[in-house]
Amino acid sequence: MSTTAEERQDDRASESDAVSEADAATGDGATTAGEPPETTVTVRCTGHVRTELDGTYEFEYTFLGDTLREFLDDLFEDYPALQELLIAETEADATHGGWAPTPEELPGTWTKNPVGEQTIAYARILVNGRFNENERGFDTELEEGDRVALVYPFMFCC
Repeated sequence: MSTTAEERQDDRASESDAVSEADAATGDGATTAGEPPETTVTVRCTGHVRTELDGTYEFEYTFLGDTLREFLDDLFEDYPALQELLIAETEADATHGGWAPTPEELPGTWTKNPVGEQTIAYARILVNGRFNENERGFDTELEEGDRVALVYPFMFCC
């Protein structure tokens, strides 16, 4: 049985509609294979970050992808000053002097994010209340509705 070009085009449109309906039914954010999903998270800000955002302490943010790295890349495009407030460029930026000596041998397992993926001293990024360093760093996976906190408290000395 032969089909006309118009019939083949109608069949492709029907298949496309069926795929779109299946994606909608499963909640899959990606529309085609290989395309990153769209994720919306709640962003909460404190201290210097909140000041930089003109007092905004909470907002919804939608980005393409599903990792903290993709979220930060997108957020920093929209708010470039936040990158300077949060991300350490060098190991010295990520380390504070402190007043207590560091033991030669630390108990337990201690890991740090690699240079360039660390926050500056006293600034932190949390996902659902957990420091990103305690998860998978910037490769921490984000899901729809997660909470990302950008924390850089005010520090005062007497």
